[in-house]
Amino acid sequence: MISRLEAVRAAVDAAIQAALADLPPGDLSDAMRYACVGGKRIRAFLVLESARLHGVADDRAMPVAVAVELLHAYSLVHDDLPAMDDDDLRRGMPTCHIQWSDATAILAGDALQTQAFAVLTDDAIGDCDLRVALLQRFAAAVGARGMVWGQAQDIAAETAVEPLDLPAVKALQQAKTGALIQFAATSGALIAGADPEPLAEYARHLGLAFQVADDILDVTGDPEQTGKRTGKDARLGKATFVSLLGLEGARDKASAIVSKAEAALNVYPDSEAAGNLRQLARFVIHRQT
Repeated sequence: MISRLEAVRAAVDAAIQAALADLPPGDLSDAMRYACVGGKRIRAFLVLESARLHGVADDRAMPVAVAVELLHAYSLVHDDLPAMDDDDLRRGMPTCHIQWSDATAILAGDALQTQAFAVLTDDAIGDCDLRVALLQRFAAAVGARGMVWGQAQDIAAETAVEPLDLPAVKALQQAKTGALIQFAATSGALIAGADPEPLAEYARHLGLAFQVADDILDVTGDPEQTGKRTGKDARLGKATFVSLLGLEGARDKASAIVSKAEAALNVYPDSEAAGNLRQLARFVIHRQT
């Protein structure tokens, strides 16, 4: 799985640069490219492996993988802003607003978001009806019912009188982190015209496991390895899986969720792609970055 993940990362990095190649020169395009540097490309990997699982070639799925990563990059740029999570380090580099300015970071995020939607119109993906269906699902995943709603809930929780309980934290994270992951994981089935529900079930568990692992890393991680500041959740008094379950309880929770993610893939033949998706679920909770 690791070799495939590395190959996907290299291919997606090149495709992202191609997607941003013809932008007008200046701070805006420089900041957009900067925001896309680094990352594990897990969401792109989900797109391409879910496509392979259904016999869809990488060249058809690649625009979707690029769109997902551009959208993810936008979300990180905006999340790091002083008005949001106020972070100065991302992927081991100064965050976009530190490297340039708040205004440039906001505009770079805006432009990355719109570029993501533009990439999803690529006719390499398939016919017009398919692309419209993907665009509709993409918008639902990342907008006011999905990722953006989750971020709004996260910000509101910082000043709430009562801390969030476990079901509320789960709902928040299923939107903030999980909605884009679910879109990525189901996109291959959608391109192939197959039932996306088994992969949606897998992704619901994977997204939750990813967030539990992030909460654990915020407590145990080394900033040199994670590439970002740690200990922030505790400083802000945020309710997390670790604060609610304890460190060992959160680790047990992550393992149990991964088992459910793996079980969701049992409907698929024992293919390389299905095996890679199972390994990805384990990788997510054992990563150090």
